[in-house]
Amino acid sequence: MNGSRITAVGHYQPAKVLTNEELAGLVDTSDEWIRSRVGIRTRHIAGPDEPVDELAAHAAAKALASAGLAASDIDLVLVATSTAVDRSPNMAARVANRLGIPSAATMDLNVVCAGFTHALATADHAVRAGGSQRALVIGADKMSAVTDWTDRTTCVLVGDGAGAAVVEACPAPAGPGLAGIGPVLWGSVPEMGHAVRIEGTPARFAQEGQSVYRWATTQLPRIARQTCERAGLAPEDLAAVVLHQANLRIIEPLAEKIGAVNAVVARDVIESGNTSAASIPLAFSKLVERAEISTGDPVLLFGFGGNLSYAGQVVRCP
Repeated sequence: MNGSRITAVGHYQPAKVLTNEELAGLVDTSDEWIRSRVGIRTRHIAGPDEPVDELAAHAAAKALASAGLAASDIDLVLVATSTAVDRSPNMAARVANRLGIPSAATMDLNVVCAGFTHALATADHAVRAGGSQRALVIGADKMSAVTDWTDRTTCVLVGDGAGAAVVEACPAPAGPGLAGIGPVLWGSVPEMGHAVRIEGTPARFAQEGQSVYRWATTQLPRIARQTCERAGLAPEDLAAVVLHQANLRIIEPLAEKIGAVNAVVARDVIESGNTSAASIPLAFSKLVERAEISTGDPVLLFGFGGNLSYAGQVVRCP
């Protein structure tokens, strides 16, 4: 049993929906301005009584139910987030407590928008090494809590939410391209870490939008294609592409340059905004829920953003 696979997914978004028209009452913007520049129409916003671990626990509970597992079946909880308020207990421990998971290893990972794919790779490695049999991997962020709502260059982008995946041990793949979770390709450009920031007191999200756009659209297509090569697949073999949901003007050209001509391209950014570490599992879970992809289909998950970090892998749809 030295392979791993995703056996279930789940997602959660707060009930409050903030439209572009409502944002136009807060800052100097408009629905047309937002949609033409980033493609976003709506986003979900958590209330002051909805902390990150609550969002994460809701998504994780949905994934557990879909997998038919009890909380006690989980031995590893990983939460990717960059919006945790407290240093300890970490979000993973708080999620474990909310769900009644008795004795799992609990860890947070802060790789901002690439957090979920980093966490998924970490779970895959732990399972294949024998350190875990069943892991919960969660991406959750409350970006509204670190946003300057008077800054129209950033406040129009963000949303809150969580997505989760159950990762379980399985037999090793019988050949190239058949792994439940393919090899990760990850890295960063640390000298450009200033391009996306959540810093200060109080912490606030800021970015150099043009720098991020140029990097994403010129450098990442090659890396995403290499991710497919590591998985033993060509881009045209992909059934779906789930990129970090940063901006529709980044997602669409990046997907085209990857060459995944037969793939469904996730565009959840339109209704959810940029939910940072939550964006990939949130969009992936919705594709599964809507049956836009089928069990066993190869799907490219590719995260990028803060720290100018990136991580991607090809997974099989649960």
